[in-house]
Amino acid sequence: MAITSSIATTSFSSCVGGEDYGMFMKKVQPLMNVKIGKAVRSRTMMGNVNDGKGLFAPLVVVTRNIVGKKRFNQLRGKAIALHSQVITEFCKSIGADQKQRQGLIRLAKKNGEKLGFLA
Repeated sequence: MAITSSIATTSFSSCVGGEDYGMFMKKVQPLMNVKIGKAVRSRTMMGNVNDGKGLFAPLVVVTRNIVGKKRFNQLRGKAIALHSQVITEFCKSIGADQKQRQGLIRLAKKNGEKLGFLA
């Protein structure tokens, strides 16, 4: 058993500090010359990815400009709440559970983004 451990130690030491070291350094040397710059953090965007896209986006933007941003967001909030209530009542009538209802509400949000209602 002592013989195997000395063979393993000899192989390990020759690999790390022995004849393979020069070849290893030739391969690693170009990588060591790479300069690393300052890390740049990406900014988190809070908003719609499809902003300005979608079938209804131009209508939504014009309405927001006419009505005003504050009033428009109030109307949008009421519309979203009403739509969520409709989805909830539909889920109650067909016997869908809470998880399915949440899935339908998320799907409605994704479709609203794609169509441009959240522009």
